[in-house]
Amino acid sequence: MPASPRNPTFEAFVALSARLGAEPLLVQAAGGNTSLKSDGVLWVKASGKFLRAAMTEPTFVPVDLAGIRAGIERDEADPIAGRVLGDTGLRPSIETTLHALLPQRVVLHLHSVNALAHEVRADGHERVAERLAGLPWAWVDYRRPGLPLTRAVREAAADGVSVLALGNHGIVVGADDCAAAEALVREVERRLESPARAVRAADPAGRADLAAISGYRRTVDPVIDALATDPECVLRARGGALYPDHVVFLGAGACVVDSPARVPAAIAEYQDRYEVPPACILVERSGVVVAVGAPAAAEEMLRCQAEVLLRVPEGIRLRFLSTEEVGELLEWDAEKFRRSAAH
Repeated sequence: MPASPRNPTFEAFVALSARLGAEPLLVQAAGGNTSLKSDGVLWVKASGKFLRAAMTEPTFVPVDLAGIRAGIERDEADPIAGRVLGDTGLRPSIETTLHALLPQRVVLHLHSVNALAHEVRADGHERVAERLAGLPWAWVDYRRPGLPLTRAVREAAADGVSVLALGNHGIVVGADDCAAAEALVREVERRLESPARAVRAADPAGRADLAAISGYRRTVDPVIDALATDPECVLRARGGALYPDHVVFLGAGACVVDSPARVPAAIAEYQDRYEVPPACILVERSGVVVAVGAPAAAEEMLRCQAEVLLRVPEGIRLRFLSTEEVGELLEWDAEKFRRSAAH
């Protein structure tokens, strides 16, 4: 396995990855991925790894850049297969082909809350176009992460495009050095920034009742509780999933009840429909509970969901992931691996 380059460029890349990974409005849990092209090697974040830990633990996998690009051109079923360099227990990011495809030396794929708040809208393309006018950017309709997204980007990204707005999926930014990449991320964030509605406090009596729900624990984050206390958030949570990581870590649908007394029946109904118990339960006006065995990533994803929905104005029509799109994510081996690695 090639040794990690010990030079200022690689060290700056690792530091940038950790810095962005520590910002929950940009990256949540094991989501997001970054890469650096150096001497024919693509160093890309490993699946299931947390960017925020990049400074303290092995996070990046070396892969054969030319080989992956050739595999993309030949429309191979898996252009990454056999192209990891050396022996490593790490698995390249789901988005490795996307990073290889793009020409820029530094590529950052972030699950920006501000971007998602626009991209999940039915008029998301138009909204983003207004905000990013003047930048070298392109819109890419939602595709399953991995090779389907890479193929869509290949069609949409013309020469000179350095910002991609991904429908229901965040942003991709590319530049030839770390400073320019970070500056571009900050500019995109500035343009897409949206204010969040104030969080409504949970009903104290109902909140106390949540402690009695067997197998679940109360969240400690009042922003997460907004999913149950903000009427617009409740309505939209009932509507379905809005982006891939929500499905991967929280499941196909929300379990929403109007009182703690309804929880046992709701759990049974959910399990009958989805064949697994709910990872979390939204109890209207009272708050949110999370399964006792759920990973910390679940709460980070709940926080992201609340942050996104609190930034969407009332009455706006949203573009939810379809039943088929949700099914693709749940049955995809790569996402199963990432979910297990993130535990």
